Amino acid sequence: MRTVNIHEAKTHLSRLVEQAANGEPFVIARAGKPLVRVVAIDAPEASAMRRRGFLAGEIDVPADFDTMGSAEIEALFGGSA
Repeated sequence: MRTVNIHEAKTHLSRLVEQAANGEPFVIARAGKPLVRVVAIDAPEASAMRRRGFLAGEIDVPADFDTMGSAEIEALFGGSA
């Protein structure tokens, strides 16, 4: 997340607000100390965002996953199994 100082925020407020509305939140700081975070009103809460890869290494997918049960599925649909 980008951090800008108060002077820069005042100077470029329109552009910064537009970027935040488009999903690029930013932090306004005074003397390097973060004061406020600016995010779009409809931005999802951090806890509501889905994390990708959070089960990496936890699940084993069989090598024949793409063909598992194909004979049974063909039989169910009138195939020649």
